[in-house]
Amino acid sequence: MMRRLALVPFIVLLHHAAFGQATQWAMLRENTLHALQSAVERSSGIVGLTAVDLTSGETFGINDTLLYSQGSAIKIPILMEVFKQAREGRFRLTDRRPVPRSLMVGGSGVLQYLGDGTSELSIRDLAVLMIVLSDNTATNILIDLVGMENINRTLVSLGLRKTAVHRRMIDQAASARGDENLSTPAEAATIMKMLYDGRFIDRATSSGIIEILLFGKAGAISRGVPDSVRVAFKPGGIAGVSTEWAVVYLPQRPYVLAVMANYLADGNGEGTIKEISRTLFDYFWRKGFATPFGTYVDPALKERR
Repeated sequence: MMRRLALVPFIVLLHHAAFGQATQWAMLRENTLHALQSAVERSSGIVGLTAVDLTSGETFGINDTLLYSQGSAIKIPILMEVFKQAREGRFRLTDRRPVPRSLMVGGSGVLQYLGDGTSELSIRDLAVLMIVLSDNTATNILIDLVGMENINRTLVSLGLRKTAVHRRMIDQAASARGDENLSTPAEAATIMKMLYDGRFIDRATSSGIIEILLFGKAGAISRGVPDSVRVAFKPGGIAGVSTEWAVVYLPQRPYVLAVMANYLADGNGEGTIKEISRTLFDYFWRKGFATPFGTYVDPALKERR
């Protein structure tokens, strides 16, 4: 009896220690949220973000249900529809499509500089150009191939009712009418998590999409993390708008991040996105590599415990 009673103070001490560490984790989260809010408030525009810890499900959200024009980040749902229809057998990703002058548009990309109908590219190659070089001509060819209405129908079927493609690339008249390609940080994060989890169509389809999103390119989120960390992402930018959707493959603590800004007065949306990216990387890195008492250790040692 005496022996069991002697354990009580020790158990109480453990309880208080665990409670204290939980409080410190809460403080760390609160500090991170404060830093994110500070970055949002210092922006000249209206910034929204969603971040999701893919290990625990922990989420950060600021203005995460606001609608934002997407720029080229909307090319991710277009890519998804291309892979979906290929999986359904409507075409093969190896099928080739011509690049006629009538389909060429300006802005980003290289296809606009090719000769009239002198080149043919596979559907997958067009998809790679759409994502890696943000080629607008390739994007419009793919929109025409799969159908804008089919892209939006697929999004609705996934429960994504605020994300939609309303116009082709470099359609100034449509943009002037207010026909913009739209999403929210929350829905963009849902899409990226779905791809990471392999839940879009099937694992192979999701992995094929992620593979293209991992190809090297410039982005604000990737500049906010070490070069050694892989990032699957697509940025977007048009006048007054800066957006980016990403999966950050941080060892031990991968996470999704979607950041969007509009009404920018100084064109510094990418600087804000980079700051937000760095802030969240620092948080998730500590969550993945620290003990409950704030000591950084080799994750392999934690796993063997």
